[in-house]
Amino acid sequence: MNANKNSEALNLINKALALPNLNPYEKSTIYQMQGQVNYELNRYPDAIRSFENAISAGGLLPKEKSNLRLNIAQLLIASGQPARGAQMMEDWARNGGKLKPKHIEYLWQAWSQAEQYDRALPWAEKWFNNANPKERKHFDLLNFLYNNLHMPGKQADIVKQMIVRWPEDLTLWNTWKSMLANGGREQEAFEVTKMLYLGGALTKPKDLEQVVQYYGYYEMPYQAAEILKREMNRGRIPQTSEKLVQLSNLYRQAREYKKAIPVLEKAAQSAGSAKLFADLGEALFNEGSCDKAEKAFKKAMNLGYDKGKSWMLIANCRYDQAAKEPRPKCTKEGGIPPGTQWEEKRKQAIAAFDNVPSSSSEARNARKWKTFILAEKKAVVDRCVFKVNLREQQCFADIRRAKKAEFLDGKFKLTDPTCQEFVPAWEKLYEQKIGAKKKG
Repeated sequence: MNANKNSEALNLINKALALPNLNPYEKSTIYQMQGQVNYELNRYPDAIRSFENAISAGGLLPKEKSNLRLNIAQLLIASGQPARGAQMMEDWARNGGKLKPKHIEYLWQAWSQAEQYDRALPWAEKWFNNANPKERKHFDLLNFLYNNLHMPGKQADIVKQMIVRWPEDLTLWNTWKSMLANGGREQEAFEVTKMLYLGGALTKPKDLEQVVQYYGYYEMPYQAAEILKREMNRGRIPQTSEKLVQLSNLYRQAREYKKAIPVLEKAAQSAGSAKLFADLGEALFNEGSCDKAEKAFKKAMNLGYDKGKSWMLIANCRYDQAAKEPRPKCTKEGGIPPGTQWEEKRKQAIAAFDNVPSSSSEARNARKWKTFILAEKKAVVDRCVFKVNLREQQCFADIRRAKKAEFLDGKFKLTDPTCQEFVPAWEKLYEQKIGAKKKG
């Protein structure tokens, strides 16, 4: 009904504008009426043209023109021309117009709609400063503008004020944390994250995973592992194979191999990955569990893992076990007893080194290890030979002294009674020589 009346009124107004000999005042008045009707009909572009024509007609007083310009500015903003409307409103204010609080709000809104945030900022700051009491929307606006204008100092100030007012808002803390990190203040960002976690504010998987990452980044792998384990047990971080691998890696970085092993076993069994079985083998190797490590490495090789690396670690583990065996005692003949664990375990290590493929990058190291082990055995045997020879020489000297004493007083007495076993050899060697000289 109102629309019909407005349309009828508009027809009458258009007819009135067609009348001849209208003076400026009449034209301005009729154009204003036309603009008002177009506004009522939501025809904003037509309303703007009507008001502009009213000004151009020259029949308005300065104050009337000023008020009409303000109306035009507001219509421009409402009709999707925010930059033009805001500029017109600013011009109106510079020419003596008095801005009301709602006009200041229009201005920052219009410049923001136009994405000219630098033009919006002065009006937003004025709107913020004039607000009493200040509400969340006032702070949010400045936070938004400072962020888009890359003004970290001012944004930091406003975010800190917001945190004081709304400390329970995790979004604010995350904003503050991101600002610290982006500003090169990673350590402070970590402290904020740690505080939020310890205070129970972080519950989402993404936030909890970031806590783990921070602890790992700051060389606290054990703490990172314990947090990850705790949150997986709570169900707040999904217990996927990837997370199990991450947990085992963190324990291994912390040299907590005993804790890494059951996690790796679970991850390897669930994923059936060659790499995970190899990692499990390495963890078992570091714990000295050679038999279990060997089984894990063999599973890894069956799944396609590098044979050179696997056999190299198996061989090293075997040798480490061999190195723990006590060195065998020398035999009287100057050798080592056959079948000792010291020797057998070294043979097993050599056999593992022999399994390293010749095409592997580890082949050269394997050959060096074999040479070292064989040289090690030779050194032990040589030492036994040396000890036997030295013992024999010492006893021969004792026997010689005792023989001289026997010649003088008729008594044969050794300083070291254990040298008695060498007497037959001494007599065979030296008394034969003496007898041969006498015959000569």
